[in-house]
Amino acid sequence: MLEFAILGFLFDSRLHGWELRTRIAALTGHVRPIADGTLYPTIKRLADADLVLKNIEAGSIAAPRHMLEISPAGEAKLLHMLREPAEVFITDENHWYCLLAFLRHLEDPAAQAAVLRRRLVFLETPASFFYDGDKPLRAEDVDDPFRRGVLQVARATSRAELAWLKATIAELEAQAGRETVRN
Repeated sequence: MLEFAILGFLFDSRLHGWELRTRIAALTGHVRPIADGTLYPTIKRLADADLVLKNIEAGSIAAPRHMLEISPAGEAKLLHMLREPAEVFITDENHWYCLLAFLRHLEDPAAQAAVLRRRLVFLETPASFFYDGDKPLRAEDVDDPFRRGVLQVARATSRAELAWLKATIAELEAQAGRETVRN
């Protein structure tokens, strides 16, 4: 997810390391704080793989700094990851939000809708955090008020996301249809 977020933010604009760290922390930091010991080696790996370019520029006040930008190979990799996201980006909420933060870079509305449809299928599959044997438990089935709370909040969140997914998929499919007619 860190490599994905780095490529996504650099697709948006050139940044120096501190700006990049701040943006990643704003997106994912509440769940996974980003330590310098994790971020900078990841940037180095991406640069060594020619996915990120590092340029030294004079600082406005301080010493020169490394400006980071995504390379054409990095753009291609990000677009591939957006078009065909790994299953964890569909099923894990934190990965999913990271994916959504950059899905606009995939300019084809039909491809965007296909990604959203994968999430829709995942959310419509019966599941629970708690089970009685193989049977998923609903909030109404649980006596523990804390587990019931987990299930009630998850249900409300899922309902809101399902409504958003269905509406957005319809919009994207209509847009893709209009573009097909124009071509």
